This record gives sequence, structure tokens and C-alpha cells, in this order.
Amino acid sequence: MEKMKAVYYEKFGPPEVLELREVDKPAPGNNEVLIKVHAAAVNAAECNMRNFVFIPPGLGLMARLMLGFKKPKINILGSSLAGEIVELGKDVQSFKVGDQVFGGGVEFGGYAEYACRPEGGALALKPTNMSYEEAVTIPYGALTAYYFLHDKARIQHGQKVLIHGASGDVGAFAVQLARYFGAEVTGVCSTANIERVLSLGADKVIDYTKEDFTRSGKTWDIIFDVVVGKVSFSRCKKSLAPEGYYLAVAGGLNEMLNMMWTSIAGGRKVIFGGGTACEKKENLVFLKELIEEGELRTIIDQSFPMGQIVEAHRYVDKGHRKGNVVVKIH
Repeated sequence: MEKMKAVYYEKFGPPEVLELREVDKPAPGNNEVLIKVHAAAVNAAECNMRNFVFIPPGLGLMARLMLGFKKPKINILGSSLAGEIVELGKDVQSFKVGDQVFGGGVEFGGYAEYACRPEGGALALKPTNMSYEEAVTIPYGALTAYYFLHDKARIQHGQKVLIHGASGDVGAFAVQLARYFGAEVTGVCSTANIERVLSLGADKVIDYTKEDFTRSGKTWDIIFDVVVGKVSFSRCKKSLAPEGYYLAVAGGLNEMLNMMWTSIAGGRKVIFGGGTACEKKENLVFLKELIEEGELRTIIDQSFPMGQIVEAHRYVDKGHRKGNVVVKIH
């Protein structure tokens, strides 16, 4: 069987558990395409999967069932990829060999020279005005932000939106999308990221090292919370409009229970979930169009060659990046 290089790991742990090795090159199924991967993204979620440091409160068993108890079920990470289609499954109709594509998905496998993706999944033609490295930063952060703001909260022109964690993978796209939909955007970030968040389109920025937005006396129609364990629905309740949405992008059992309760009680709503629900092809196609119209942009902090994947994960683990981190495969 033909071989390829891939970043592989057999146990949970620090970045050093990742190693470059030769594995079998995948073959596309009937409804899949085989992609020659040019770039993959390194995001905080995958670093957490690798290290198994963050388990959402109350969801430990569920996380273990998904990711593995003693060793990882998924050995090749890389949910977001960009590359060129080199082979089609026999039933594929919407793509052709040579198409430049980008996408995400729960299939992972992007940390490799080749990866398969389903035709009907979150896969689309790459934006014409982006390189592979730029395009690969879109699926994870932008798809998640769009799902919560548009599909769940039904964001409206003129609403007031607060983005807690406005400088991260998801938050940076949430700022841009909220601005695109005509909302008044307040970003929450550290001192070092204020200028970046303003440049993305935020109307105001709150420096969380100096001010607690939950004690400001101000209210928002949507609070988009992407920071783990810093605030909660109960703390944000007084900061929400009577019919407002608290979007718990990085929540746990409490947020799940609050979502169930608020769906019955009326008034303020908690939205928790995401995951596979975010991975919609039609949403990715819409985001591609926004990019080509100049409405969305990305900021790359650092790019690493595939052989330096350990350094890439180590850099993301530090939590001080000012933009996206990308791994160049081909």
C-alpha cells in the first residue's frame, strides 16, 4: 500500500507526543474526495484534545467516550485543511480533480500529506483571494461563530453584541460577522489585543484586566462567550436584555442544563452545543462568498513546516498568540 507522511500520536500528553511517521495513504470512499493537503490549522481545541487538559465540567465521561479512555481514538489531528483534490470517489459529482478546496469536519486527518473528506461535508472551493494558509484558518473559527450568531441567536441589525474572547480563533470571526450583520459590537480581550480587535471591526473594547463587563451596568442582546470557565450565565444574566441570548461556545454541564431550562421558561436563552452542528456546507460556501467580497479577513501569527508540529503546538499551548497558527504540509 502506498505510504505518506503524517503527524501521529498514540497517547495523550504534551506536544512531544506528536511524531512524524509514515502511514498508509487513505483511499476515498464512494462519496469522498482525496485531498493533497497544503495547509492545516492548529487551534486550541485540538491542543486540548491532544493533552486532554480541558474536559468541560460534568462532561468527562462523554469526552472520554468520544476521545478515548487510556489512549486517543483519533491518531491524526487536523480538523481544518486546505489543499487540492487529487482523486474522486465513484459517486462524487460536485467536485473535480484539480479543485482547490478548504474545509473542516469531525473526520480530522489534516496533519498529513493526504486526507479524505465527504463530498457533502463542510468542504468548498477555496476563496480565490486567499492562499491555502489563509483559507485553512476559516473553517473552525468562522463556522462556529456563524452557527451561534446566525443559526441560533438570529442576530439582527442594530442589536448590541458582546464578544467575550474577541481575539481568539472563534472570537475574531464573531466580531467580524456581528459587524457584517449590522450589530453594535463590544469586544472583551486583554490589553495586548485591543488594537487587533478594533481593527477587526469592534465598536468598543473592554480590557478584562481592568474592567468586569458583568458589573458595568450595561446590557447586550447577545453575549457570545468563547472563554472557558471565566464567566457563566448566572453572572451574565443582569447584563443580558430581557429576551437576550447567552451563547456558551465553550460550556459544560451547567450550560447544557441552563439551555434546557431557559428553552422552557422563556425570556433570556442559553445556547450550548456546536460541534458537528457547526459543520454545514452551505454555511462554509456563504463564508467563502463573504471573504471574496472583502467582508472577512484572517490574521496569521505564525506558520510552521510539518516537521515542526511540536513547536507549533507548544506555541499555541502558551496562549499568547496574536492570530492563527498554521502548519504547512506540502
